Amino acid sequence: MVYGFRSERRWFLHHAANWAFSPAMRMFVCLLLIFVGFPLKLCAAISPEAVAVLYNSAVPESRKLADLYRISRDIPQENLIALDMPTTADISRAEYEKWILAPLRSEFERRAWWERQVDKAGVIVPTVNRIQVLVVMRGVPLRINAKPLPEGMSPAPLDPQNPVAGHDEASVDSELAMFGVENLPTDGILKNKFYQSAVAFSEAKMPFLVLTSRIDAPTFATCERMIRDAVEVEKTGLWGRAYVDIANKFPQGDQWLAAVAKASDAAGIPTVVDSYHDTLPKNYPMTDASLYFGWYDGNVSGPFLNPRFQFRQGAIAVHLHSFSAQQLADGTKNWCGPLLEKGAAATVGNVFEPYLHLTHDFGILHQKLLDGSTWVEACWSAMPVTSWQGVVLGDPLYRPFKRFDGTGVMQDQDIEFRALRAAVLEWKLDAQVRQNQLEKAAERMKSGVIAEAVALDRLQRKDFGGAATAFRTAKTYYPKIDDKLRQDFQIISIDRAGDRKDLAVRGLRDAQTLYSGIPEADALKGWLDILDPPAPPPADPTKAPPVKQP
Repeated sequence: MVYGFRSERRWFLHHAANWAFSPAMRMFVCLLLIFVGFPLKLCAAISPEAVAVLYNSAVPESRKLADLYRISRDIPQENLIALDMPTTADISRAEYEKWILAPLRSEFERRAWWERQVDKAGVIVPTVNRIQVLVVMRGVPLRINAKPLPEGMSPAPLDPQNPVAGHDEASVDSELAMFGVENLPTDGILKNKFYQSAVAFSEAKMPFLVLTSRIDAPTFATCERMIRDAVEVEKTGLWGRAYVDIANKFPQGDQWLAAVAKASDAAGIPTVVDSYHDTLPKNYPMTDASLYFGWYDGNVSGPFLNPRFQFRQGAIAVHLHSFSAQQLADGTKNWCGPLLEKGAAATVGNVFEPYLHLTHDFGILHQKLLDGSTWVEACWSAMPVTSWQGVVLGDPLYRPFKRFDGTGVMQDQDIEFRALRAAVLEWKLDAQVRQNQLEKAAERMKSGVIAEAVALDRLQRKDFGGAATAFRTAKTYYPKIDDKLRQDFQIISIDRAGDRKDLAVRGLRDAQTLYSGIPEADALKGWLDILDPPAPPPADPTKAPPVKQP
């Protein structure tokens, strides 16, 4: 069924008595007697005719992916570009210029896709460009290595005022964003004129810029799934829970993540926030995850080590780290590859050290998605520079929140999350009324999802006692044990944040007894090792103590 919140309410009122609904659908019938939504204004779309697809002709599966993506998005056959490139992920600057840059410029010229002129500074610049988005397929090299220094020469000391000076290493995709502009320096950064844009790219009039996104992952099958999931989820919308892991390491990154949490909460997405210096512990019970934003571990960790964990279809998942996309072949190292292997449809990362202020601003990226932007536009509006280290992974045309107005195909597993969104739209300016209505709905329907959302809202408003009570209620409603464990984690977290260490430790030990048979119980040990670390092993009497150096 495809409809909006207001039409859903009228339709159900008229037909409910004559239909035999599943329990979840009966829940939604009742909730819709309360909740009413409003239409979402989407940004101007990028036409399929404005999308070119680049693949490596030396890699057969690169062509297969290009064809699959072209068909899935109705991109013209003539918009496929085959280049014979190196088959390694890393290439030199000379190889990039010979095998990718020069041939790609020639293809744009041959196909009359652009018009270029020489400006007053002697720089060749596109003034007309039919192509707005370049999709890079698996098989195209990922990184451009720095030019080697002459023999015997040492690197220049880092200039704190200009740390990018002398650096010409970059991601291939970031270089391609302005490949039509000639005679530019190869070291350092170039300003991204689309950064923080208030308009859609199709309205921005920037023919010198091409937005790049890559379909790439550790396996060909994962790449296929990324393409398929984006198209399928646009029919239903992306619904689920957000998890935001704020590491409290550097103010700028923490502020980005705090902005993500605030925007998600305001949009009616139930949002679990962890603000401890340590990242989420191993096997943390993360369920119904449609959104993940976090930092700062070097390699994949926490919930994503759990063999049972899987993102919701179409999920957006990003982890901020300097080398999150250093490689994409190994699904157990760094971050981008592992997140995609765990079911995410899209992510962003860095191939070399980017420096924090020159990476994607997660707050901007997330808000753009909520506002209806495509994945590629959201990512590039959040990136201040080109010719640097960033890479965008996923279907560039994907709009995860295309159905945030309540339209689309309705699925049982989305119903409670749709209801939470509808409640925010109906009582946007009256949080207390909204919370009262949600509490009643949770009790009437015995909904763990809605009860937990109420608890999270109370927690966000620093009503710690009310939040703890609501988490206990949610625990009784949830049928699955990992969801129950998460409610206990939240209650323990309230004690931990309140410096009630003894209560937190006691809660962790009690939970260990209760949940000892599931993998997610490892998360309890992770917190116990922090709050109540085991004593060091006794000294070996057969070994001499280490000698202290003067």
